[in-house]
Amino acid sequence: MSSWLGGLGSGLGQSLGQVGGSLASLTGQISNFTKDMLLEGAEEVEADLSNSRRNEIEAIHAVLKSENERLRKLCVDLEEKHEAAELQLKQQSASYRSQLQQKEVEISHLKARQMALQDQLLKLQSVHSGAGSAPAATTASAFGYGASPHTAAFRDDDMDFGDVISSQQEINRLSNEVSRLESEVGHWRHIAQTSKAQGTHSSDQSEICKLQNIIKELKQNRSQEIDDHQHEMSVLQNAHQQKLTEITRRHREELSDYEERIEELEKLLEQGGSGVTTADHSKVSELQKSVQVLQTEKVESTRRIKELEEEIKDISQRLSSAENDRDVLKREHEQLNVEKRPMIEECDNLKLECSELQAYAVKQGDTVAGKEAVLAQSPATEEVLRLQQALSDAENEIKRLTNLNQDSSLTDDNLKLKMEVQVLEKEKSLLNQEKEELQKSLVKLNNEYEVIKNTDMRNLDSELHDLRRNLEAKEQELNQSINEKEILMAELEELDKQNQEATKHVILIKDQLSKQQNEGDVIISKLKQDLDDEKKRAHQLEDDKVNIIRELDVEKEKLIQSGWALNDLHLAKQKLEDEVEDLVDQLNKSQKSNTSIQKENLELRELIRQNEEALSRVRNELLQSLSQDFHSDLSEKLPKEKETEARNLQQNLSEIEQLNGKLKKVAFDLKMENEKLLLAYEEVRHQLEESVAVNNQISVEKDTVVETLRREEGQVEAELRGAERRLLEEGSRHKQSVEGPGPAALQLEHERLIKLSQEKDLEIADLKKHIEQMDTEHKETKEMLSSSLEEQKQLTQLIDEKENLIEQLKERSSVLQEELDKYTQALKSNEVLRQTLEEKDRSLGSMKEENNHLQEQLERLRERQSRAAQGAEPRAPDGAAELESEVSQLTVTKRHLEEEIRQHQKVIEDQNQSERQLLQSLQEQKKETEAFKHQYEQMNATHAQLFLEKDEEIKTLQKTIEQIKTQLHEGRQDMHTENADIFQETKVQNLSLENGSEKHDLSKAETERLVKGIKERELEIKLLNEKNISLTKQIDQLSKDEVGKLTQIIQQKDLEIQALHARISSPSYPQDILYLQQQLQAYAMEREQVLAVLSDKTRENSHLKTEYHRMMDVVAAKEAALVKLQDENKQMSTRFESSGQDMFRETVQNLSRIIREKDIEIDALSQKCQTLLTVLQTSGASSEAGGVNSNQFEELLQERDKLKQQVKKMEEWKQQVMTTVQNMQHESAQLQEELHQLQAQVLVDSDNNSKLQVDYTGLIQSYEQNETKLKNFGQELAQVQHSIGQLCNTKDLLLGKLDSISPQLAPGPSPAPQAGGPAAAGEAGGACEASPLLWQEVEELRRALQQRDATIRTLQENNHRLSDSIAATSEQGRREHEQSGSEIRQLKERQDALQSLLREKDLLLKAKSDQLLSSSEEFTNKVNENELLRQAVTNLKERTLILEMDISKLKGENEKIVEAARGRETEYQALQETNMKFSMMLREKEFECHSMKEKALAFEQLLKEKEQGKAGELNQLLNAVKSMQEKTVTFQQERDQVLLALKQKQMENSTLQNEVQHLRDKESRLNQELERLRNHLLESEDSYTREALAAEDREAKLRKKVTALEEKLVSSSSAMENASHQASVQVESLQEQLNVVSKQRDEAALQLSVSREQVKQYALSLSNLQMVLEHFQQEEKTMYSAELEKQKQLIAEWKKKAENLEGKVVALQERLDEANAALDSASRLTEQLDLKEEQIEELQKQNQLRQEMLDDVQKKLMNLVNSTEGKVDKVLMRNLFIGHFHTPKSQRHEVLRLMGSILGVQREEMEQLFKEDQGGVTRWMTGWLGGGSKSVPNTPLRPNQQSMLNSSFSELFVKFLETESHPSVPPPKLSVRDMKPLDSPGRRKLDTNAPESFKDPAESRSGRRTDVNPFLAPRSAAVPLINPAGLGPGGPGHLLLKPISDVLPTFAPLPVSPDNSAGVVLKDLLKQ
Repeated sequence: MSSWLGGLGSGLGQSLGQVGGSLASLTGQISNFTKDMLLEGAEEVEADLSNSRRNEIEAIHAVLKSENERLRKLCVDLEEKHEAAELQLKQQSASYRSQLQQKEVEISHLKARQMALQDQLLKLQSVHSGAGSAPAATTASAFGYGASPHTAAFRDDDMDFGDVISSQQEINRLSNEVSRLESEVGHWRHIAQTSKAQGTHSSDQSEICKLQNIIKELKQNRSQEIDDHQHEMSVLQNAHQQKLTEITRRHREELSDYEERIEELEKLLEQGGSGVTTADHSKVSELQKSVQVLQTEKVESTRRIKELEEEIKDISQRLSSAENDRDVLKREHEQLNVEKRPMIEECDNLKLECSELQAYAVKQGDTVAGKEAVLAQSPATEEVLRLQQALSDAENEIKRLTNLNQDSSLTDDNLKLKMEVQVLEKEKSLLNQEKEELQKSLVKLNNEYEVIKNTDMRNLDSELHDLRRNLEAKEQELNQSINEKEILMAELEELDKQNQEATKHVILIKDQLSKQQNEGDVIISKLKQDLDDEKKRAHQLEDDKVNIIRELDVEKEKLIQSGWALNDLHLAKQKLEDEVEDLVDQLNKSQKSNTSIQKENLELRELIRQNEEALSRVRNELLQSLSQDFHSDLSEKLPKEKETEARNLQQNLSEIEQLNGKLKKVAFDLKMENEKLLLAYEEVRHQLEESVAVNNQISVEKDTVVETLRREEGQVEAELRGAERRLLEEGSRHKQSVEGPGPAALQLEHERLIKLSQEKDLEIADLKKHIEQMDTEHKETKEMLSSSLEEQKQLTQLIDEKENLIEQLKERSSVLQEELDKYTQALKSNEVLRQTLEEKDRSLGSMKEENNHLQEQLERLRERQSRAAQGAEPRAPDGAAELESEVSQLTVTKRHLEEEIRQHQKVIEDQNQSERQLLQSLQEQKKETEAFKHQYEQMNATHAQLFLEKDEEIKTLQKTIEQIKTQLHEGRQDMHTENADIFQETKVQNLSLENGSEKHDLSKAETERLVKGIKERELEIKLLNEKNISLTKQIDQLSKDEVGKLTQIIQQKDLEIQALHARISSPSYPQDILYLQQQLQAYAMEREQVLAVLSDKTRENSHLKTEYHRMMDVVAAKEAALVKLQDENKQMSTRFESSGQDMFRETVQNLSRIIREKDIEIDALSQKCQTLLTVLQTSGASSEAGGVNSNQFEELLQERDKLKQQVKKMEEWKQQVMTTVQNMQHESAQLQEELHQLQAQVLVDSDNNSKLQVDYTGLIQSYEQNETKLKNFGQELAQVQHSIGQLCNTKDLLLGKLDSISPQLAPGPSPAPQAGGPAAAGEAGGACEASPLLWQEVEELRRALQQRDATIRTLQENNHRLSDSIAATSEQGRREHEQSGSEIRQLKERQDALQSLLREKDLLLKAKSDQLLSSSEEFTNKVNENELLRQAVTNLKERTLILEMDISKLKGENEKIVEAARGRETEYQALQETNMKFSMMLREKEFECHSMKEKALAFEQLLKEKEQGKAGELNQLLNAVKSMQEKTVTFQQERDQVLLALKQKQMENSTLQNEVQHLRDKESRLNQELERLRNHLLESEDSYTREALAAEDREAKLRKKVTALEEKLVSSSSAMENASHQASVQVESLQEQLNVVSKQRDEAALQLSVSREQVKQYALSLSNLQMVLEHFQQEEKTMYSAELEKQKQLIAEWKKKAENLEGKVVALQERLDEANAALDSASRLTEQLDLKEEQIEELQKQNQLRQEMLDDVQKKLMNLVNSTEGKVDKVLMRNLFIGHFHTPKSQRHEVLRLMGSILGVQREEMEQLFKEDQGGVTRWMTGWLGGGSKSVPNTPLRPNQQSMLNSSFSELFVKFLETESHPSVPPPKLSVRDMKPLDSPGRRKLDTNAPESFKDPAESRSGRRTDVNPFLAPRSAAVPLINPAGLGPGGPGHLLLKPISDVLPTFAPLPVSPDNSAGVVLKDLLKQ
């Protein structure tokens, strides 16, 4: 704003300088031209215009035109340079300010670190130096220059005297820094003002050099900080690499241990196999005994483990109950804290009020009596000590409870606490002694308070402020401690979760170990190791049991302590309530007294108002009497009473002037503050622009960084996928290798796999490092993005605030303009000022009375205090109710205050609305003034015709004006009434002279003129009457409305000023200011807290996002494992189906086919056997040798039975095979169903994975959308900046327009008589004869004229009377206005300043509230985002758990499938064995069948032989049978041998099968071992990655635990300190003790001695605290003196600025005077307000009159041109007519042709007329004569022309042309304003601004150009200089009628519209 004002001032200076020069040149030129014009007007009829004069005019015109163009170009160049220079200055200042702010921020950070280090050093020194705490504090205060408030005030959890000292140091440092910053701000403002005053090239180079040096230093500091940061980063990276190397080394060591163990187990297996075979039975028995012994020990150990587990369960139940009790205690503690906080706040407030009341009581006690002071001090001091004790007890209990809740497992600290309790009991006695010393010191302080009465109020206010700040700091610390407690609880919950996870992990490990135990139960060494492990576990469990019992004891002790603390809290609460009751009684009494005082004040104010009304009445009467005295003769003497009244008024005026001087000072101070705020606004705006630019750059850089990070992430993911593929390929290769080679190859493969796993571990470690780097970079970018978003939001808020400020400033500028317009009419504000001054005097008296009342109240309060102190204890139950009532009253008062604030805001808003309404009324008034202007221009048109006839009277008026000048110069020394009388006399003389001049030389032309004049006079009188009526009505309405509005506004403002004075003078005003400041500080602190919470939430957000990415990686790994398992399942299922089911089907089919064939054969053979048996039986009866045959048949039957039995067995076997096959089919169907289920689960898992991938892609898309939104925000910010720039430009343009409009509005509607119209001298009396009728008409007309003149005289006399009265009132008003103007301005300035302060406070509060709301919304948004992310993370964790469960299920199912496959293989082997048996049985059956066939053949032969009946053949048959039997015996023998061989083969096969099964078992075991190893490798890799991540998490958690433990130790030490009332030093001592305990735990006794010595030191430090407080008071005094000196310097600077502003005000006053002068000149032209403003010089009157004459002449020319352009000159036609008769008859046709050509008659018509009779010519001549009377005469006939009538027509025509070539009007004025180019916009604007009805009628008639040079003289329209329309190329070729454009200069007529009169030209001059 200041830069804009400076630029505007410089631009105004330049433009005013140029305007002054141009005006000077203009006035000179105008005066010269008016002189020439008047001379030429006098000599117009006599002289001719020579060619030399014309050339001179043309040369002057050309010179002036060139100079005008040159000046215009110069002006444009200078404006462009000025704008460019301002832009450069703005940019440079903005860049310098931004750099300075950045560097100041960095310096403040460095100073904060330095201060923190210095504070720590000072505290260490204070600990080591015994009684050196006070000088250390002073040095700390000396050092505290640039530290942040967080280092000293918020370092510890508790509050103590050391914190009070540090807060005092902080206050001192902040005040010093504020003063330094104010001096720097003043310095920069001075630089900015000097730079703006000097221009573009006058900026201080020394300042620039300083800034450059500062920038260099700051750059060096920044580079150093960057180097330190990089060094820290490198150190952290090295540490991280070392940790990773350690983890990999451990992993390798464990792998090597596992390998060694596996090798040992294999060796043990081999040794066991060999030892069993080789070892003796004795060794076996010994081993069996040892096994039994170990088994018994194992049983005992399991029993012990069970017992221990039951004990652990009991202990855990006890722990849970203890935790529940602890939670209950925590809740009670939180409730107590919640109840305690308001109590502590109320106690602090009451303590402060008590201290104030004590001070007052001491003061009044001394005034009343000395004895009462001694009696009153003792109870007051006791109450103060009681309050202090209660406060300290409350604080101690709060901190003890917090520490008890925080400490959970510090068993070692319990012993220390017991020791320190004894120390505290000793310290209690010391504290009692110190209490007595403090009481003595309080008595001393009370005596000192009596001495320091004047300074005590200020010190009390400052101490109040400090104590409130300390209270706020304590509350913040409490909140911080609560937050930390919540954080610790959250961490405990996290630790519990981790513990549960660890227990799960331990359970899994235990399961694995149990499996290993089951496997290793065979081995004795394993059993021994397991037993040792179990013993160790038992010992550990016993240790845990002992630890848990200890923890239970500790928690019991804590519960007991918390109960004690609760009892103490209840007691302290009761004490506080008692004290609060007493204070409430005192407050109620003081409020009652205040209400009575307020009532008295209201009564006094009513009396004051009545007195003021009486005074105003007396003053009005005085003013009336004075005005009557002024109208009466001044020679009369005033009576003595009026002289005394005048003297009294003069004395009052002198007093008012003194008060006005004071008010001026205050107004100047307020102006300075306003300018300060404007400068701050500009700086903020520059900072905004710079920060927006910087944010755009940062956002672009971040976008690039994010894109690079994405690319790197993609590369890393691709590498990870490649690594997974490699691992899968290697696993497949490993499987192939396991299936193929033997154990040696397995060992090689195992070693190779170990190497590969090590390489992969290294690769994984590298990848983890890379991923962690990427994560950190990603976190940093996210944090940067979040910070940039927050900054952008803050910037948008700031932009909105600045736009609001801009709108308010616009409204204020409009209000100021309205007040400028209104202050000219505000004559009544003097009375209001006097009223306000008297009210202020009376309010001072009322304030004194209020002070007396307050003193009396304080005495009463002191007495009540003494009574309350005596009777404080019995009022305990009533106190609570009184406390509650007092709290409710306080809340009611708070609400009332808030309502008052809202009412004030509403009042301010109403004022703003009233200002807007005033603006609207102003705009309406502008419209009305424009309408008045149009009416005024119409009136000018009518006046112009009147004043054409008054040209002769103007000359006489000029003479009278010269007389009036002399009289004015003489009468300026006398009173103004004489001037009025003289002017009236001169007017009478003028009118008499006019009447005398009108009576001469009347001719017919004069009669016509008089007729016209009478008509015009009548019109003028009517218009003047109407206009007078309308103007009087409008003036009355405007005056009434505006005066009423102004009086209302002034009364409102005075009431507001009174209210503000009352508030300022009231004692609650500084409290309100302090309350507002505290609110501002609280808002700032809340904003900082919200920002801190936001930063924490953003960190959590980034952490959750990293966890989310990590979980996504884990999910991807799980998906890969799932895919792997699915592949393995498919392979296994395909193998199983291909190998098992196909073989089974084939074997079963083959067996079923063979069995069917054998069944068919057996059936056939059985039938054959039956038939043979029947044959044998039938034949046996008839045969003789039956015995033998019967035996054989019995054997055969037996064999048949055997065969039947075997067949049954085969059928049974068949049924068994069928059942097994059916079972196999059922099992295969079940397996297929299970496979389908597994596939469905796999599909579900794949769907879940796809859903997860979709979510992931959605998150990535949302992230990209956020990035695009950020880019859009950046673009919108750029657009907003552009729009702000455009708004600033439009604002500048509007302000420029307002500046240009304000002088335009000033003239107002002033109907001035303007000269214009055709020249009266141009008229010549016609040569007609006068008749008696004409004389009678002339006499009647004269009478009418006299009557009209009489009416005009009466109107003029009325106008003169009005002007005289207005002049008298204006003189009186001017005197009063000169006295009261300054007072009004000062009061208005002060009021504006107060309003601006109020608005700024409201704006600040609104801005803070808006910032709070926005920050809270952001906080809620962040919390919601965090919750969403947490939910997403938990969902992902649940999904991963589900996937893990699915994987485990799949693994179990795989194992089941493998087991089923093994069972199927065993069944397959059994089936193969059954097949072998079946094949053997089939062979046997085939052999038996073969034997049966042979027997059947033998039977057939026997039957045949029987039939043949040959006995010999029977014998043969019997022999054959015998031989066959022998063969069968041999066959049976062979069969038995074959069976034996088969049995041997079967035995061998069984052994081979056993060996094969053994080998297969070995292979399966090896496969299992390989799979286990592979799974173990994968699990170990996963576990090691998890362990690496978990190790990092554990490290972070351990660090958090360490920090938490440190905080717990700090809190425990703080509890110790709070218990002993020595917080600050004991914190340090306990920290040192804790450090010593951590280093050397054996030196506990030494620490106790050191702590006792420190306790003594703390007692000494308590005694020295009073000295420290006195020292702080002295420091505050020095600070206040330094601040006073700085304020004096600032006042001096402000005085300088005030002088500059006074210069500006003088310049603005000059502009106002010029505008007023313009108004006066316009009002002089109206003849209604001739004597209103007599300070303007009379030369301006002459110039205006001459300019009016010039404009009138121009108007005459224009009217002539307009009237004659389409017409024919009467004189010319008369001359032509006479010439027609004078010419010979042969040449008369030529004359008639010429006349016809002039009249526009065509040649053909002329020839027709010539052909016709003479009657046609006579008709034409009569019509011509009849039409000629209407034309306007232009050139009169000269007397010498009458003699020349006899000459020829051509000579006459040449003479006529010569006369017509001379201009009848002097050349127009050559004004620089009108010297614009032809197409300049100014002229177009003039033409467009003129209404259409008043534009040049010549434009509408003949479409001539409007852009005509105004400096060309007008030519006559009688003879066309250029070819007329009638004369084309075929026109008459007469030489005399050729165009004269080559010879004569072409003077086009001025295109001046009727409204472009002299008044309008004057207005244009005044506007420009």
